[in-house]
Amino acid sequence: MVRGKVEMKRIQNATSRQVTFSKRRNGVMKKAYELSVLCDAEIAVIIFSQKGRLYEFSSSSMQKTIDRYREYAKETLMNNNAFEVEQRMKQLKEEAANMTKKIEILEISKRKLMGQGIGSCSMNELQEIDNQLERSLKNIRMRKGKLLLEENARLSEKCGLRPRQAPLEPQATQTRSAQAQQKEMGNCSHGIQNSDVETDLLIGLPNICWS
Repeated sequence: MVRGKVEMKRIQNATSRQVTFSKRRNGVMKKAYELSVLCDAEIAVIIFSQKGRLYEFSSSSMQKTIDRYREYAKETLMNNNAFEVEQRMKQLKEEAANMTKKIEILEISKRKLMGQGIGSCSMNELQEIDNQLERSLKNIRMRKGKLLLEENARLSEKCGLRPRQAPLEPQATQTRSAQAQQKEMGNCSHGIQNSDVETDLLIGLPNICWS
């Protein structure tokens, strides 16, 4: 008769649980003994029941086997720690090498921007350096202008003055200049018309009145 598959969960009935514990405990002890005899293995089994009762089996000496286990576990832990430390050191060395390489690249770029060591640069490299300098100058001018405007506003507020108006756009300035020139030309034309003189030529003797 084939036994049905036992479901792996806690047995709720206390009597059935105790019976199952006794049977399986004896089975474990028997298998441990057979394994130690057949395979010449050093085996130690420690079992505590639900009520705290101790059951144990050892093929030689329980304390000797426990000491051997502790020594092995200690060596394993040390080896694992040494391996982790070695891996960490390797990672740190790689990061340091990458950082050193990046610093060297930055130093070379800095010297090139200062005009040093550009004799071996290609045309493309020189163009890239020129573009970088242009961008840097643009950013510096923008930052400087912003700081000057902020300082001007701060001083104006401190002195109780109105901030200066922004300069007119070139197109608006040209338009106002053209209007002013037209107005000035109109005034000049009007003055010329008002200052006309008679230029008629009179021929003959002047009229003389006799008494």
